Formats: sequence, structure tokens, C-alpha cells
Amino acid sequence: MRRTFQPSVSSAELYATTQGYAERGWTVAETANGVSLVSDRTVCGVEVVGELATRVRNYLESNALIGPVIDVPGDEPREIYLVTGIDRAALAVAALREMGAVVHCDGAGIPLPPTQLHAGSASWIVAPDDARWIPPVVALSAAVRAVRGGSAAAAARAAS
Repeated sequence: MRRTFQPSVSSAELYATTQGYAERGWTVAETANGVSLVSDRTVCGVEVVGELATRVRNYLESNALIGPVIDVPGDEPREIYLVTGIDRAALAVAALREMGAVVHCDGAGIPLPPTQLHAGSASWIVAPDDARWIPPVVALSAAVRAVRGGSAAAAARAAS
């Protein structure tokens, strides 16, 4: 059963928001609940869940690699990192999937703020205007690998 939720913004605000995203060159579509980024060769999303999401964001911020990040409300933290270069990075995409990330590409819809979802509204953790770029997917893959490897190394040291 498909559910729709009352939008928290007026149709005029939603239209303006959609236009703002489109002016960035993003392919967007209005939905019953808000606005969705239609992933393509230009921009895709990588969803990371739980504590890993926070650790990846901290890593990217501390290394000046952060780009736009969407907070998806729910029982546990879910963050979608917007990335570029997915069509030239098959190994990075495969590695992200192996590490448990969900890669939204090839026309997949990504909820953009202020889209209303079951558990609340999508919101920006790092808004596009606050990011200096949209990083390549290989940078995000390296960040996930670094923070996962770091925790495995720390766990190995603690066990010895």
C-alpha cells in the first residue's frame, strides 16, 4: 500500500525548492510527498546507516571532503551522501555495497528536503550551499573503508 503524507510546505514553497534544485543541474521530480532527486550520471546518492554514517561524515569533514548530506529520519541514523563520478568507479561502487552501503543510481529517486517521509521530513545535514563541492564516489568509498578499517584495527589492538 502506498502512503502519502501531508506536505509540511506550501505548493509555492515546494515549487521554489524544486526550481532551486533544478538550477543546480539536478534532475528532480515532484512527488506526492515532496521532491525527489532522480539519480543520473551527474549526481547519485550513497546511503550509510547507523554509527558508521556519523563516523563517515566526521571523517569527510575533518579531511575537507564533505559534500551535501541528507538526513533520512527513522529508528537509526541514515544519511545519504550525494556523489559524482559513479560511471567511472565500478570498483568503488562494488566496495561500498560490500561494506553495507546502498548506492542510489541509474534513475533511483532520492528524497530531497523537505520531502515528508514516514518517520518525518528529510533534511540537510550539510546543505548544497554549505558544501564546496559534490565529491566523487571514490572519496566516499575511501572514507567508508578508512573508518571501517580503523574500527577493525582498534578492535584487534583491544583484543590483543
